[in-house]
Amino acid sequence: MFEPKVKNTQTELLMQAVLALDSEEEAYRFFEDICTIAEIKSIAQRLEVAMLLRKHVTYQEIVRRTGASSATISRVNRALTYGADGYNHVLDKMDSDSQGED
Repeated sequence: MFEPKVKNTQTELLMQAVLALDSEEEAYRFFEDICTIAEIKSIAQRLEVAMLLRKHVTYQEIVRRTGASSATISRVNRALTYGADGYNHVLDKMDSDSQGED
């Protein structure tokens, strides 16, 4: 069983809130209220970096496409390889959802 390192009553509330969202519009509304624009863009950038790393795109190309620093790319790569498997899980789900739409 996975035990999150950041789990406490506040993070549990946050995860419950995210899971309560029913649509993309609700997600945008929630994240615009709870995060700064810079935080949302940073999270989105890291997700794009993870997608590109899984496609074996080079660091140089990822920098060019996303504007992410090599430190950010390295951090995301480390999470993909040694992390809690969150990126891989969500990207696998997104891949299977998009294939189901074809």
